[in-house]
Amino acid sequence: MLLAATTSVELVDEVYQIPPAEWKYIEVNLRQNPARVDAGFDVQSGSETVRLALMTRAALENLRADLPHGLLAVTAAGKSGAFHFRVRQPGDYVLVIDNRASKARPAAVHVRVALDFAGPSGPVVTRLAPQRQVTVIVLAFAFFFGVVTWSARKLLRAAKRP
Repeated sequence: MLLAATTSVELVDEVYQIPPAEWKYIEVNLRQNPARVDAGFDVQSGSETVRLALMTRAALENLRADLPHGLLAVTAAGKSGAFHFRVRQPGDYVLVIDNRASKARPAAVHVRVALDFAGPSGPVVTRLAPQRQVTVIVLAFAFFFGVVTWSARKLLRAAKRP
């Protein structure tokens, strides 16, 4: 029963009207758990130069201000496209539906977005830096030998008493 439990959530499955030379966005909030974002689009009518882009909320603010902005994942401009991107840091993200390449034609775009919370192959494993590994090992040995020494002294004192 537990194996059949789904880890995927459909976030969006609808048609958006994008005016010519404009863009719209969809909120993708991943504040607790990282996830894989599966996004795709099909242009139903209008422009043939639509693209889909995943970016952080801060990058969206830069896009609004016509400043340089970063993209996490993007499709090629066209009538359809899709991408799969694993977001590793919790945070606020947005999916931008971009029709700025078409100066004359609006677009009716069917967008599908799903979030998959399953790990790539289980939990993400991280490692300490080598210097910290040595520090942890030295502290663990010091604690262990401190406890052994303290216990041995207590036992020897108890054994010497009549």
